[in-house]
Amino acid sequence: MTRLPRGPRSAAIGVAAVALIAAGAGMWFLSARDEAPVGPIDAGDARLVALGLEVYRQNCASCHGAKLEGQPDWRTRKADGKLPAPPHDETGHTWHHADDQLFRLTKNGVKPPLAPDGYRSDMPAFDGVLTDEEIRAALAYIKSSWPDRARARQQRIDDAVRRQSNLTGDGK
Repeated sequence: MTRLPRGPRSAAIGVAAVALIAAGAGMWFLSARDEAPVGPIDAGDARLVALGLEVYRQNCASCHGAKLEGQPDWRTRKADGKLPAPPHDETGHTWHHADDQLFRLTKNGVKPPLAPDGYRSDMPAFDGVLTDEEIRAALAYIKSSWPDRARARQQRIDDAVRRQSNLTGDGK
């Protein structure tokens, strides 16, 4: 299991990282002005998490693993230049993204403004395959699997992105 850093220096690094991630995600959020924010995804909603488990099993586990473990060597590009599917447990980077960004990646696929132009991925867009509620449910299930410290960090990132969008007048 990957350990998250501890101590005063680590806390300062963590705060700086959250600020940088929020700034980048906030810029992404501002570039997606035509779409309303999806709002927080509640990993504590038992009904949503149960639905999410089923949605995940049927639509996500074949690539991201039955236990959210991702594909082997997920940080190393394959021969076709694409990255393998990352884990969605705490060892991956899913918890580094705000809820709105995770929702849009799932719904619309990995493309600008969520990824650089020309970035190639096997991640399909689930718009038209899953309802918005099913996407939210799958994400609630994924978030429910994270340890408290990872969930708390993701919440800080999500809150920072929401604050930034509100400061610019773009948030609701």
